[in-house]
Amino acid sequence: MSGPVDGRVAVITGGGSGIGRATALALARAGAAVVVSDLDAQRATEVGAEIVAAGGRSIGTRCDVRLDDDFEALRTLALETFGTVDIVMNNVGVLALGSPSAIPVSAWESILDINVLSIVRSNAVFLDDMVQRGSGHIVNTASTAGLFAYGYERLPYSASKGAVVALTEALALYAKPRGVGVTCLCPGPVATNIVEQVQVFGEIGVVRGPPLPTLDPAVVGDQVVSAIQKGTFFVPTHVEIHEILVHRAEDPEGFLDEQISLLS
Repeated sequence: MSGPVDGRVAVITGGGSGIGRATALALARAGAAVVVSDLDAQRATEVGAEIVAAGGRSIGTRCDVRLDDDFEALRTLALETFGTVDIVMNNVGVLALGSPSAIPVSAWESILDINVLSIVRSNAVFLDDMVQRGSGHIVNTASTAGLFAYGYERLPYSASKGAVVALTEALALYAKPRGVGVTCLCPGPVATNIVEQVQVFGEIGVVRGPPLPTLDPAVVGDQVVSAIQKGTFFVPTHVEIHEILVHRAEDPEGFLDEQISLLS
């Protein structure tokens, strides 16, 4: 699906704050009904209430993206409340920091489960209905960390978001010819509360992010709505990301050497 979102029904995971909340509000302003889900039920409910207070249609609910049953319950709630699901945004992401030898396997397992397998669970619940109807749109939130490396202290996060990029591109090969739009959102620095989810292992020193300005989440929410309307696949939040990726593609060795030099 690409085109107006007015009258559509959207489901968002991680919708209680940050990019998820901003996208929920942007979709509602564009006329969509929004099912806001989050591990924090209170936050999800508050965002839903905010949308309703502004004259929109919404409901908030708890969803633990590690659980198949929670995705089934999320779909049931959306169908019972609004009758269909047209848009799904898989937006949950968690982060662990530490040297490569300090981050335990258990942290890797947790991050891959939440950041990657949550999308697999979501697809298992929502994708077939969209394909059968020949319409719908899926948005997966990756990261610039999945596009190029600018630090070594977040290996599980980088690996998981790189997997999200690859998963989403391959999904588009299947879904788009069947009438289902797919968008890969790759945020650079955005003012969110992801720090609440950060686990730190050992000493990490200075954490370096990509050399980009920090955006307000509302900017990203509008970018997502525009991508759904236009049927856009790749959505980096910063225009500079294109230039960085071109430079990396033209000179991979030199690009890596530059990133290493910035850490010294």
